[in-house]
Amino acid sequence: MLSSIRQQLKENIDLHTKDTGQRFFKETVKLYGVKTAVVTKIAKQYDKDILSLKKKEVLNLCEELWQSGYMEESFVACHYSYLIRKSYEQADFKVFEKWIDSYVSNWASCDTLCNHTVAAFVEMYPQYIEEIKKWTNSKNRWVKRAAAVTFIIPARRGKFLKDIFEIADSLLTDGDDLVQKGYGWMLKAASEADQKQVFDYVMKNKARMPRTALRYSIEKMPKELKLLAMAK
Repeated sequence: MLSSIRQQLKENIDLHTKDTGQRFFKETVKLYGVKTAVVTKIAKQYDKDILSLKKKEVLNLCEELWQSGYMEESFVACHYSYLIRKSYEQADFKVFEKWIDSYVSNWASCDTLCNHTVAAFVEMYPQYIEEIKKWTNSKNRWVKRAAAVTFIIPARRGKFLKDIFEIADSLLTDGDDLVQKGYGWMLKAASEADQKQVFDYVMKNKARMPRTALRYSIEKMPKELKLLAMAK
């Protein structure tokens, strides 16, 4: 299956996609140059095969995909690890944590893994939120971003607001713009369900919050609230 997936990725290389793909990243990314929609289509061809495997076999396949360093292969790995979400066990947390710390090397892979796989795990085992909060102290920028973007989808549903504010507190003055964008996005998502509480949080912290994070946080708010938040 792995060799077949890789062969299909190679057969679907688009030179324009490869040439322009790097523009979206400050760091160097390893790309085949396959459009994301095509990557998803290739991955989905094997969904039935994946669901017929034991969970350990799927996670081992994902591990090999992550190890390649190709962004497209990381997307396939994320698709399969999320596909088997109903079989998650607590021990899988260490696997997902390892992927973030060892293999994630760009915001796209980070967000794809955390928005879906890690978020689904957290909703199933919310006791691990305390472990995720520890990620905010990491020296790895992607681990810190992961601590925030894991909560994007739960935040939109009004879940874990207290924990979201604690994570934002820990990352509040981080100097990395990709971490700032990560926790700003988390707060923006939370504002969709809890606008007043997020606005109050932003107003309380805006003197210390980097402008990048501030702008992301208030993006979904009415114009009059944006003006208040941005005023010095």
